[in-house]
Amino acid sequence: MPRPSLLPTSPAFWRSPVRGPWFTSVLGIVLLGGITVLFLTGLLSYAAYNPDLAPVNDQTPDKGLLGFYLFSWPTHPSWLYRLTQGVHVTLGITLVPVLLAKLWSVVPKLFALPPARSLAHALERVSLLLLVGGALFEFTTGVLNIQLDYLFPGSFYPLHFYGAWVFIAAFVAHAVLKTPAALRTVRRMRAENGEPDARPTGHPSEQDELVSPNPAEPTVSRRGAVGLVGGGSLLLFVTTAGHSFDAPLRQTAVLAPHGGPEPGSGPGGFQINKTAAYAGIDPRETGEDAWRLVVAGRAGTVRLSRADLLRLPLHSSALPIACVEGWSTSDQWWRGVPLRDLASLVGYEHGTAPDVLVESLQRHGAFRRGALRHNQVRDPRSLLALFVNGEDLSPDHGYPARVIVPAAPGVLNTKWVARMTFGDL
Repeated sequence: MPRPSLLPTSPAFWRSPVRGPWFTSVLGIVLLGGITVLFLTGLLSYAAYNPDLAPVNDQTPDKGLLGFYLFSWPTHPSWLYRLTQGVHVTLGITLVPVLLAKLWSVVPKLFALPPARSLAHALERVSLLLLVGGALFEFTTGVLNIQLDYLFPGSFYPLHFYGAWVFIAAFVAHAVLKTPAALRTVRRMRAENGEPDARPTGHPSEQDELVSPNPAEPTVSRRGAVGLVGGGSLLLFVTTAGHSFDAPLRQTAVLAPHGGPEPGSGPGGFQINKTAAYAGIDPRETGEDAWRLVVAGRAGTVRLSRADLLRLPLHSSALPIACVEGWSTSDQWWRGVPLRDLASLVGYEHGTAPDVLVESLQRHGAFRRGALRHNQVRDPRSLLALFVNGEDLSPDHGYPARVIVPAAPGVLNTKWVARMTFGDL
């Protein structure tokens, strides 16, 4: 028996008998559907943040034509962002084993020589390199943002945004080139109704690049390998998905940063992202004698204490909080002053309430200043909340006042509000 080559450029270097067109095709078809959903829900997340609204919200400057699809994020249904971002994050984590198995299955093709046998082959190789690099970058930055509050050089928003467009361009090109052959391979193996073998479909080079000419003894069948990958994905799904649901499912999300039991009990015992201590909130600034809300608009500026706000008509809304990391809360009962009523104090009727720039007392963390669209301001459920679940806001939930808007990402539900400026932004 010939000795295996020591160089990865030789097909004999790669000896696993699991590799082959069928194994790669099955994983590719799963990723084709999953990554399409990931990309679309990711674009929706950027629309929800509305980076075109105002410079203060633009976390991805100079995006040019890539921002063509941005639109005013709707407020109906109130759980919209909870759904789209929950799907985005949970699906991304669930697909990690599939992605790693797919990359492992095509590693020999990255080292195959010659680099290009034809123009079509050269395009395939370029798309494969961009696809592998883009996939690793997008999944790595995404997981870091979810699990570790992002520990990657540079801002997450532009890196993930531009990386997604590079990746999806390579993904589409690769899918156009390879999907027909992948579907033929899976159909053929289903028709044969037996254990998938190494016989290639399509260009003869697939035999050289995916199937070892000198395979090692098998320790698992190809179907068994697919089962292991699927089992890993199912395990990640079960231990993550609960962070987008209410108890008791939340307690199953042991791998999610905001999974498991609620962090406290009572009316304010639900999940938070930033504590008052982390945000640098000085309790002396939020006391009744010190804190004043500044509301500015075309009719001038008013300063309101919490007691002044309590004398205004108060309304209640049952709304969740959903964050970019994929976690969300159930509906909480918020009570406070509608944003459109605050706009009317500075010269705007309910039907003409404009955009608003909201500024917080926080000293640390992103989105100290955030902007909301006029449709969000005009929704009667959008509040400057003073109470939650029947009690005063706790310091960690934004006392003395916070914004709560249906379907908006959590960071735009600004806590510890100090100033609101209504007008064109």
